[in-house]
Order: sequence, then C-alpha cells, then structure tokens
Amino acid sequence: MLSCTRSLSYLKKMIPKVVFVLGSPGAGKGTQCQNIVKHFGYKHLSAGDLLREEMSKPNSEFGEMIDSYIKNGKIVPVDITCSLLERCMTQSGNEYFLIDGFPRNQDNLDGWNRRCNDKVKLQFILFFDCSLEICTDRCLSRGAAGSGRSDDNMESLKKRFNTYQNESKPIIEHYEQMDMVRRVDGNRSPDEVFADVKKIFEKSMAEPQA
Repeated sequence: MLSCTRSLSYLKKMIPKVVFVLGSPGAGKGTQCQNIVKHFGYKHLSAGDLLREEMSKPNSEFGEMIDSYIKNGKIVPVDITCSLLERCMTQSGNEYFLIDGFPRNQDNLDGWNRRCNDKVKLQFILFFDCSLEICTDRCLSRGAAGSGRSDDNMESLKKRFNTYQNESKPIIEHYEQMDMVRRVDGNRSPDEVFADVKKIFEKSMAEPQA
C-alpha cells in the first residue's frame, strides 16, 4: 500500500504546472520570463520562438506557412503550436512551465483545451498590461537594434496590435471571469515590473497545491 501511495504521489507531482504569459507585443513578456526562470526555476516556452525555430529548419513541412502567418501578423493554426508545446514539455524533464504568448485567440484556447487541458495544471495567467505607445517604441527599438525578427517593423506591428485587440484581449477577459488573471503594470522599468511579478509567484508557491 505504501509503495502504491508513493507511486500515485509521484505521478501527481509530475503533472506539468503551467502559467500562461500574455500581453501585447512589446509588453515585456520575454524579459520577465527570463527573470522568472532565473528566480523560480520555470522552463520558458515561447510560442513565437518555437514557431520561428520551426520556420528556420531546412526541411520543415510547416516552415513557409509559419513564415507567411507571422509576417502578416496572423495567428498560426493551433494544432501546429500545440504540437510544438507538447513536444517541448515532454522532452524537457521539467515540471513548471511558462508558456509565453499563448493562447492568443479563441481557436488557440479551444485547441489547448482539446489537446492539453487534461494533461496539465494551469496555475494562473500572468498578464502584462502596457500602453500601445510604449509597446510600439520597444518593438521598433528592438528591430533597429537587430532583433532578427521579421515582424519588428511598423507595418507588421499594426497588424499584430490589431490581432491582439480583437482576438487576444477576449481570452484575457475569459480568464478574468474565472479569477485566474494576475495583472501587472508593464509600463514601468523591468526591475519595477519584476518586483510585482516576484510577489505573485511567491504567493503562488506558498499556496497548497491541489
């Protein structure tokens, strides 16, 4: 009986714990995810980075399609994104994950619920609330500094912000109704923002795990 109990406890422990990290382009998601990884040991999975990595592979069957979606500020089909996320979570050996920039629309949310929801524990949604003006300046500065991203330009940004307002904001509102959103003011310096982020994660870690 004791051995069985330990086995069940181990299986429960190994269920991936996930935090969705959401916010407009340039809101500071990537910077803060780096801080969270350093201080709390989470594995950072950026949906956008995974797609760009897949796009760059010479023999990827999805590469050209992903490139077209990203350049036009559109959202890549959910089954591609979910398959990349699942693969990384399975291969990483970690238990705690930050999924950055996902889900970005209703189709993403439906796909996640269909493919992954019963396989992970969603802890909460970390939402960086940042003004359009500051986000635009950050993205353009990043592009001018040689970010290597094909969408860090004004033409793509307009499309990306439009997609965010029309498709991503409703997802945040959906989770707010479930009291799962932890909102952070992203207009401030990275250190000021992380001070609030740190409090959120420390509080979560102190709570009993269901």
